[in-house]
Amino acid sequence: MNKRLEYYAIRTALATISVTPLFVARWYVGLLDRFIPKWRHVALVNLRLSGMPLGCADKVFDSLARLAHVFARLPRINRGNVRRWIRYEGLEHFQEAKRRGKGVLFATGHLGCWELSHYAHALMTEPMSVVVRPLDNPYLDEFVERRRSGSGNKILGKKDLLRDVLKALHANQAVGILVDQNTAPEEGAFVDFFRVPASSNTGFVKLANKTGAAVIPGFAVWREAERKFVLKFYPILEMTGDLAADTQAVQHAVERAVREYPDQWLWIHRRWKTRPPGGDPIY
Repeated sequence: MNKRLEYYAIRTALATISVTPLFVARWYVGLLDRFIPKWRHVALVNLRLSGMPLGCADKVFDSLARLAHVFARLPRINRGNVRRWIRYEGLEHFQEAKRRGKGVLFATGHLGCWELSHYAHALMTEPMSVVVRPLDNPYLDEFVERRRSGSGNKILGKKDLLRDVLKALHANQAVGILVDQNTAPEEGAFVDFFRVPASSNTGFVKLANKTGAAVIPGFAVWREAERKFVLKFYPILEMTGDLAADTQAVQHAVERAVREYPDQWLWIHRRWKTRPPGGDPIY
């Protein structure tokens, strides 16, 4: 019953956001900021730890409001109007990766409007596969997956994940994976992220080295001057086969993007939750 109520509450909020100006999404996100104070606490801890401006704690909620505003309107975005919402920057890096013929791995993260990045890429260039963690609420999970796949993308969960990813890369297709989340010790390695040891998943670079797929950092970031998003692809990260070095390279790429757009990263995520042996808890 609680999961059904959560589902209907979120569907109602999204329906409202889809037909109202951005300030309504900001109002909803402001309620979350007020009634879930641990989010702001985590954001401030992360900002102090990373040495980034504390003012980003306010701006991250503005970024979340833009995300909600866009997600509520995804069904309205199509090939005819998608470029009113977003444009490319660095598309040549993706084109070079495709020419290599071994598939493309997008190293992406919770920066800007990650829900729009893959959705728009499918409309502007070609569909891709997106690796996601299934939501705990099955009603919401089904709804969100249906919306995410509305532009032709394939959403990959836990079931047959590796097989589906390998199949896509073998067909020289693109696969997007979020690489900026805290990882359990048994699934990753500690590398520097903002000069602080952060447990980071090594599966991404293992996959890249196994398949030879080209690795491209990519994010959909908001440009206030243009009043639209930019799907920004960075140059291909050349993998060396060294697990630690390649994982560090991927995390440094994410960090550079976050430093470039610090007000748009999900600072409310407990990125440094897993500590090295003997390390003190951060949160």
